[in-house]
Amino acid sequence: MKRVGLISDTHGLVRQSVLDYLRGSDLILHAGDILEGEILQQLAQIAPVTAVRGNNDWGPWADRLDETELLAVEGVAIFLVHDLSHLPRHARARAARVVVTGHSHKPLVQERDGVLFVNPGSAGPRRFKLPISAGELRIDGGQVSASITEFAA
Repeated sequence: MKRVGLISDTHGLVRQSVLDYLRGSDLILHAGDILEGEILQQLAQIAPVTAVRGNNDWGPWADRLDETELLAVEGVAIFLVHDLSHLPRHARARAARVVVTGHSHKPLVQERDGVLFVNPGSAGPRRFKLPISAGELRIDGGQVSASITEFAA
């Protein structure tokens, strides 16, 4: 079984409680709006990181990030993109069993037409009254499940 940690919208802040939650992940996916490359370095101390650029990610460190990533974990295709509204313009997304997004800061786990959509919410500064959260995928023999965990501010 593989555990894939999911994080998004850190906006320059990652709490120790979120880092502790991500420990034990085999891989971490960051769905953008990172704001500071040091956050990716912190996450990389826990597990390998795949990240995409969000609409607020600028500068030399962010130029190295793509807008989307398509990867496979134990045969499960995962498409990573910051903004779900950009999904239709990416043909590679059609191959995905899982789509991981960010941008809205609203945690979501929803299966539609055989595709699991997961937004881990925002692990960064609180926005409005939305929770601070992160998520995980559990992948075992081609089967995948997702969950979200909320954290105190």
